[in-house]
Amino acid sequence: MKQEPVFREMTREECDEVLARHKVGRLAFVHDGQVDIQPINYVFRGEWLTGRTQHGTKLTMLQHHPYVAFEVDEAKGPYDWRSVVVKGTVYLLSDASNPTAEAERQDAIAAIRELTPEAFTDKDPAPYRTVLFRIFVREVSGRRAASSPPAS
Repeated sequence: MKQEPVFREMTREECDEVLARHKVGRLAFVHDGQVDIQPINYVFRGEWLTGRTQHGTKLTMLQHHPYVAFEVDEAKGPYDWRSVVVKGTVYLLSDASNPTAEAERQDAIAAIRELTPEAFTDKDPAPYRTVLFRIFVREVSGRRAASSPPAS
């Protein structure tokens, strides 16, 4: 007997597990009145996604339109997948002399070094990515499909 795929909403805990498990996702933002989407490296910590980028169009757009969507997927087949979407606000972390801002920046550097230990050193594989940012996770949703019911 052929089993139909099962689709369902994911819990917040399941969504957080997917976000924590991955290090690359897609950032969607507004550019010239249209939605653009680009892959980014990130680190997930509770209510924040931390990443880094370089100066350019994406950064300019994020400064003017800080509301974004972010997506991470896992796919094993057409009916075996998970997809998590985060909606939030981007905050750029400057290197200002403000002690609070500097503490946030150092925390973000520590997060990035979980992904790339050489980040912000002379051995940095992407030294041009000097701009740190965080996305405040305002809303999270997830969907999954399974070609067979999960084992009890």
